[in-house]
Amino acid sequence: MRMPEKSTEPQTTDVQALLNARGFSGYQWIIFALCFLVVLFDGFDTAAMGYIAPSLISDWGLSRTDLAPVLGAALLGLAVGAFGAGPLADHWGRKSVLVVSVALFALASLASAFSPDVQTLTVLRFVTGIGLGAAMPNAVTLMSEYCPDARRATLTNAMFCGFPLGAAMGGFVAAWMIPAWGWASVLLLGGIAPLLLLVLLLRLLPESLRYLVAQGYPAEQLRKVVARVIGRSVAPAQAFVLGESRAEGQEGSAIALVVSPRYRLGSAMLWLAYFMGLVIFYALVNWMPVIFSDAGLDARTGALVAALFPLGGVGAVLSGWLMDRFNADRVVALGYGLAAVAVACIGLAVGQLAWLVAAVLLAGLFMNTAQASMPALAAGFYPTRGRATGVAWMLAIGRFGGITGSLVLAELLVRRWGTTEIFAVLAIPGLIGMVALLVKQHFAALPQVPRAHAGR
Repeated sequence: MRMPEKSTEPQTTDVQALLNARGFSGYQWIIFALCFLVVLFDGFDTAAMGYIAPSLISDWGLSRTDLAPVLGAALLGLAVGAFGAGPLADHWGRKSVLVVSVALFALASLASAFSPDVQTLTVLRFVTGIGLGAAMPNAVTLMSEYCPDARRATLTNAMFCGFPLGAAMGGFVAAWMIPAWGWASVLLLGGIAPLLLLVLLLRLLPESLRYLVAQGYPAEQLRKVVARVIGRSVAPAQAFVLGESRAEGQEGSAIALVVSPRYRLGSAMLWLAYFMGLVIFYALVNWMPVIFSDAGLDARTGALVAALFPLGGVGAVLSGWLMDRFNADRVVALGYGLAAVAVACIGLAVGQLAWLVAAVLLAGLFMNTAQASMPALAAGFYPTRGRATGVAWMLAIGRFGGITGSLVLAELLVRRWGTTEIFAVLAIPGLIGMVALLVKQHFAALPQVPRAHAGR
């Protein structure tokens, strides 16, 4: 009797199907923790200048106009770093760019602590911003590419909560450290902590498995990464695939895909919503302690109340859970709409501490929940080949919203606008962000998505 011939086809393994079929392993939780800490320190360093601004004004005899370039320099650096992060990560890998980015913003933050004048500080904050801007999209992309499809928004949002938590932590730390050791101590901490994290990143963080497959790394090397991540051997696998439709990647470069007719409107609406969210976020994080100081609160109380605003980003975990189950665009749009109402209420509550605390908490909850959900929303909108560029470009273009918010609010303060009017103006971008996502949901062409219920 003739025996059947053995197939000469290599046994292939779909890496995403493998991640979907397994529970979230202990090593995947390590990846989550490392990316969470990157984003945490990113948030801390990004918001640090806002918390030390009153002390800088006092110690260096600066006006609010003098301080505006310092606050804007980091935001411009964030945009530069984010624009370059996607293409660099596509060429060198997510981990390599992430490690260099963390080293850059850590060293620049350390150097900023020893700035002799405002010009030097402005340049160093720009360099810090480049590192911060390149780190975040790579952390988001790497984390999302190790998530099972059905939990991607929940886990990515939970990781991204590190950013508002880091920003909030900066306020509490600044309120304790500045009276004891001066404003430079906050920048020193913002450099030393990520340098310690850098050691863990080099030793423990793997490269994105999807990136390794896409780059054609040998199956033997891929088997080792898979075994490390999921906790068991996949020795029979002779080849690994991404299991995606090739049709998603036939539109030229990743940049061409992001602005192609199929994705153009959705990209524009993502950019607009994220831009408007950062108008609010950076205007308040950078200037809220100064506004409260002008309104009669002492510096310590103002810093503590202002620190409650970014703390609200922990609501992104619930938002991610809802995004995995319902229409993600509508979930995030609702967050922007509620944020607009809460931000306007802050201006009405100044002078009544209890109501002010409540208004800042609610504004932070809605605003930061919506904003922290945007990277997961973008990651789910683009196919793998355009995902890193899509997420990075949304973050980059949004940074100009941060610059705009800081500069506009500085101008309003120079013109001596009242507190109620300032916060009413800051509510408008939240409404625009809500409308942008509703337009995306209603008019943008629906890309292929891995979950059958994702378009509900």
